[in-house]
Parts: sequence; structure tokens; C-alpha cells
Amino acid sequence: MGTIDSQKQDILQAISAMREELEERYTVRRIGVFGSFARGTADRVSDVDIVVELGEPTFDHYMDLKFHLEDALNRPVDLVIADTVKPRLKPVIDRETIYA
Repeated sequence: MGTIDSQKQDILQAISAMREELEERYTVRRIGVFGSFARGTADRVSDVDIVVELGEPTFDHYMDLKFHLEDALNRPVDLVIADTVKPRLKPVIDRETIYA
């Protein structure tokens, strides 16, 4: 396991490499990492906080995308749909997010 910065870069590169597939299968328009990995404070048990904009935000797309990301990243994923973020959390997520 590398440093937190290298892990963050690995996660962003993995997501970037999947972009086309994520767009086609799950209607992903935009996807980024926020939270402990974006801040550089993650540890070996941290989940990956991901915010996503979906063209068709269905329950099936959400769940299938969450499982797909967890399998690909080999970590638990906390997946947030951008349009459903609570107003008090939106500024924090907007400030922290690093888009792939």
C-alpha cells in the first residue's frame, strides 16, 4: 500500500480509466472524489467518498455503479448523487471534490 497521495492518484486514475464505461452503463456525466482521500487524511480502512452526476439517476444505476466502483477500487464506496446533496453539505463537497 502506497502513501495517501499515491492512493488518491491511483483512485482517480482508476476512475478516469473507467469513464467511458461509466458513462455508457450508468449515465455518469461527472464523477469525483471528496472527503478523506481528497483531503489526504484517509487511512487504510477509509472508504472512498464519491460524488456523481447521473443523466438518469435511477435506483438501479446508483446501486450498480456503487458496486462497480467498490469492486474496481477494492474499497467501500460512499456514493453521493450531486443533485441530492443536502444544502448544508454542498459547499463542503464542492470545495473538496477532485473530478476524474
